[in-house]
Amino acid sequence: MPYSVPSSLTLSQAQAIAAGVFAFGSDNGLAPLAAVIYDAGGNVVMACRQDGAGPARLAVAGAKGAGAAGMGVPSAQLFTMFKDNPGFSAAISTATSGAFAAQPGGALILGDDDQVMGAVGVSGDTGDQDDRAAVAGIEAAGLKPAQT
Repeated sequence: MPYSVPSSLTLSQAQAIAAGVFAFGSDNGLAPLAAVIYDAGGNVVMACRQDGAGPARLAVAGAKGAGAAGMGVPSAQLFTMFKDNPGFSAAISTATSGAFAAQPGGALILGDDDQVMGAVGVSGDTGDQDDRAAVAGIEAAGLKPAQT
């Protein structure tokens, strides 16, 4: 009989994050958004997009979230870190088969002990708005975002 394998982030938490992302977008007049939510191991817990969000948005949201989770740094900080070294950013993206984007919109989810418990990537509007939506989704779920 298969055993249960616990995750650092539950499906219900991921659903609450996505609902918070989309509520922020709707409340602030953002373009349709896509969100990809990861656990601490970099596994997708949930991927979804609003009606009207282009299909590439999921891939972009995924790369932002996976990049944040994989590097342990919010993607807005990665953007700043790599702005003068885009070749290294491109090398990481290549090494991860495209699962890395040093662009705002990928936020880390922290546990009570300040350990990373997951990440969320958002795409659809400007990078700054995507980032705000990601943080708002985490907070709407009653969780703590890492500071950028």
